[in-house]
Amino acid sequence: MAQAKTSYVCLPCRASYKQPYPGHHDADRVCPRCAEPLIHVGSAFAAPKRRDTAAWRALSVLLHAGVRFHKSCCGGPGYRPRTLSEVRERMACARATGEPFAQALVRRDLP
Repeated sequence: MAQAKTSYVCLPCRASYKQPYPGHHDADRVCPRCAEPLIHVGSAFAAPKRRDTAAWRALSVLLHAGVRFHKSCCGGPGYRPRTLSEVRERMACARATGEPFAQALVRRDLP
């Protein structure tokens, strides 16, 4: 039986890799292209096209805020903004309300 895999991304290369889940003795994973550390994003991640720079910039904001794409039972990871305008709206809302950025970024509807 095949080992379960999860997604890792390299933001500088705009590349996504499926690799086995991290174990207790695994070293940090590095990008095969640039040798930079890979970011574990979760098994429910769908990578944008490499040429879609706006989507990768939005993804970068999400990942730096600590948002990941792990499955949540049957519903998947939940809402994640895909465009920079959606990210900006949620960040402005977070500033106005005092809500943490990570929480505002995954909110489907703004107040």
